[in-house]
Amino acid sequence: MHMSGPDSPSLPDLAASGLPFALIARDDRTVEVLTGDVVDVDLLADIPLTGASGAPNEVLALVPFRQVRERGFECHDDGAPLRCLIVQSRTSLPRDEALAQLPTAAVPLEDPGFDIADEDYAEIVRRVIADEIGRGEGANFVIRRDFTAGVSTDAATAALTWFRALLEHERGAYWTFAVVTPGHVAVGASPEAHVSARDGVVTMNPISGTFRHPAGGATPETLSEFLRSTKETEELFMVVDEELKMMSAVCSDGGRITGPHLKEMSRLTHTEYVLRGRSKLDPRDILRETMFAPTVTGSPMQNACTVITRHETTPRGYYSGVAALFTPRVLRQAQQPGGAGEATHDLDAPILIRTAYLQDGRLRVPVGATLVRHSDPYGEVGETHGKAAGVLGAIGAVPRDAEAESAAARSEVIDEDAPAAAPRRLADDAAIAELLASRNGRLAEFWLNPQGSGEPGPCAGRSALVVDAEDRFTTMLAHQLRHLGLEVEISPWSEVSDAQIDAAELLVTGPGPGDPRDASSPRIHRMREVVARRRAAGRPLLAVCLSHQILADTFGIDLAPLDAPHQGLQKSVDVFGMPASIGFYNTFTARVPAGTTRVGEAEVAADAAGDVYALRGPGFASVQGHLESILSRDGMTTLQRLVEQALSPVPA
Repeated sequence: MHMSGPDSPSLPDLAASGLPFALIARDDRTVEVLTGDVVDVDLLADIPLTGASGAPNEVLALVPFRQVRERGFECHDDGAPLRCLIVQSRTSLPRDEALAQLPTAAVPLEDPGFDIADEDYAEIVRRVIADEIGRGEGANFVIRRDFTAGVSTDAATAALTWFRALLEHERGAYWTFAVVTPGHVAVGASPEAHVSARDGVVTMNPISGTFRHPAGGATPETLSEFLRSTKETEELFMVVDEELKMMSAVCSDGGRITGPHLKEMSRLTHTEYVLRGRSKLDPRDILRETMFAPTVTGSPMQNACTVITRHETTPRGYYSGVAALFTPRVLRQAQQPGGAGEATHDLDAPILIRTAYLQDGRLRVPVGATLVRHSDPYGEVGETHGKAAGVLGAIGAVPRDAEAESAAARSEVIDEDAPAAAPRRLADDAAIAELLASRNGRLAEFWLNPQGSGEPGPCAGRSALVVDAEDRFTTMLAHQLRHLGLEVEISPWSEVSDAQIDAAELLVTGPGPGDPRDASSPRIHRMREVVARRRAAGRPLLAVCLSHQILADTFGIDLAPLDAPHQGLQKSVDVFGMPASIGFYNTFTARVPAGTTRVGEAEVAADAAGDVYALRGPGFASVQGHLESILSRDGMTTLQRLVEQALSPVPA
């Protein structure tokens, strides 16, 4: 069906036709109407960006959470399809015209309620804090529960009704959308872009830190107190680090940070950064390497998926996946005016949160809470209630006054994902702008400034193999090593061979989650083998975080849990006579008696309590902190020192 101008069918007629369609509002003026054919594919690489004739397709893809399997991550596999709407026609309607065509009658809900009882969810929170965060499995994890109800209204009509409610009452969403395909409806107002690629520039937008507006609204004075909070600031820095890992995997320049900015919403203000870098990758590859946002999974990403699988009893479906719009464009060949173009696509992919799903007469509204070391179980229960009430109120599934009363009864627990009613522009206040800018004084200039002078790095002509222990900080580390001039390859711990270990000029063993003393973990066992083999050969070795602890253990240095995990903590430490501001993400530490400066052939850098920050000796060096983190202001300088130490000739 081709839709154009006055001959376009009305939206109710489109819904009644039974044809697949999507409605997308990306601004306050227009609604894009897409129709076409639906194809389900297995892999992101199978998304049909070209047709049988070779002409480029425009494709809207609903990407389920289960696609993380493409990155080798765990999940409950529900078989949710990677659903592609191959666009055959598109038109735009003025927003007011679309509203006039959309139904207004409320969609009744039958037997509404959560699939997991409040007390059961609170117990899950306790277990995650004790068994996962408390044992070094990661810094934070997002665990969801589902609000469900029966719906007897026709699915397409329900979709139009809910979409209208969102258009009327929700402003400031990144996307407001309804996607109606055979047997499945998704309607939402996503507040957050995950990743976009336009004209070869990849953009990600990490958002974190939550300022709840006081009664009467936010003021520069009340916001200032929030912006001075170390906890809220470090929460944002952790999310930026996690998304920089992804950017470093897809962008040749690793990604540059701009910001911070304010994301001002109806009852909340968040802080955010924008990450940009250049990439020549196929947009499907960009999407695969950035699955999915740490704000809806946790960090580190791979282990977060494992933790989710342990503590969520049912599959996620599309929750925390993305809606990905691939739009074709044509690049003319350089110096060939009028010549044939090279087909490629831009990508625009919001996160699938704040979304309602309707399938087989059942409404499902997934909501998640981010669990950290200091989470209060009942506070997180309330968070899920607030988010569910916000979505249901937004789509008109429950009366808005009932939503407000419900929130008040829960001590003002509110939906953190609600879009803004109107811009507040608190960021225009000079004092607020100064406070925001001051945050960057804590960050590594390497990630804030343009990278690459064109001059060869100090280690030009050398090479390194980085062994990934399931923390993609290794992609950032590899990017920094390349900046130093090394040729770098990354290999997962489960794939690296003994021959590769032996042949590497410099072996860099990376960070990862977990207890370094855990002999039952195949990953920890293999990393111990890798470090021991390299040390026995006397070949250049640099060990980071988890691997630093493993290296320390080979010298008989004790390993112990910290009293309080150092997740996203910035510290100034002495690294062999030179002070360095470094970011730490560790739950365990290597520990020596206070005052110890040497153990065997290893020189030790430790604090007054004996916690070891670095080791060095003939042909090896190690560091507990993450020199690649945005929190490591002195990361590049310290990394160069340790690399040169590891590569220095070993005395005969």
